[in-house]
Amino acid sequence: MTSVDIRDLTSHEACRAVVDLQVAVWGRDAEIVPASVLLVSAKRGGILVGAYDESRLVGFVWSMPGWRNGQATHWSHMLAVHPDARRRGLGEALKLAQRDRALAQRVDLIEWTFDPLQAPNAHLNFSRLGATASTYLVNAYGEMQGPLHRGTATDRLIAEWSLRSAHVERRIASIGAGSASPARAVSVRSAELASAPVAIDTRDEDGWAVCGATKLALDARRIFIPVPPNFTEMLQEAPELARRWRETTRHAFTEYFARGYRAVDFFQGRYLLVATESDGAGVNLELRTSN
Repeated sequence: MTSVDIRDLTSHEACRAVVDLQVAVWGRDAEIVPASVLLVSAKRGGILVGAYDESRLVGFVWSMPGWRNGQATHWSHMLAVHPDARRRGLGEALKLAQRDRALAQRVDLIEWTFDPLQAPNAHLNFSRLGATASTYLVNAYGEMQGPLHRGTATDRLIAEWSLRSAHVERRIASIGAGSASPARAVSVRSAELASAPVAIDTRDEDGWAVCGATKLALDARRIFIPVPPNFTEMLQEAPELARRWRETTRHAFTEYFARGYRAVDFFQGRYLLVATESDGAGVNLELRTSN
């Protein structure tokens, strides 16, 4: 990763720079969080961290303290990196800084939502950071504008980042060691993964990944759910296909989550789900496969 300065943001000036960055990333039609709210949050337990390239803010992450079933948590509401500063590992660096600050507050869990059809986000959340998910929200935020949302329901997965789990600590250690392929989530032989069924048939057609038949009655211990590699472009250029992917993956995730499966990894454009009733926690052992 290119060197940047990671700083806590606690001034009016810094929070106004965060507002400007929101506009640069999501556009003026997006639901922008104002500087006043960011500043109050940062003063009262929120985590607001920025990445600076010299004097320029090029990325930030913001989370708010909360509670879940009596457990102190953080809800990570925003992570953004300026378009011309991407592919430098800044999102990963910001999340690791967020983790350090949450642990300093004695918080062991950070949660956030993300679009399951955005493969780059899935790669960061699961493959790099070690988050897992077992909750699918249908149209979580209603109709929204911007290239990541326009024209499709805002379905979301809730990522659960258990900061002290052995699974997450192995992923973080792999990142620190400079590994491009962190240790995987479940201890299985590669042959077992090779034989794991795929819940959605796919094919290539006119340069797009097309979803076909959905298998909702699989009972394997591990199953895969694929997603398209270029969903943002699909929304703009093939919106009907994008909507078909949304509906098809929605049915697959909601069915298998209802039956006790948990998403524990993402690689080769597919989510790996494990049956928690047969794997227990399912994420504390090592799965050795390549991306």
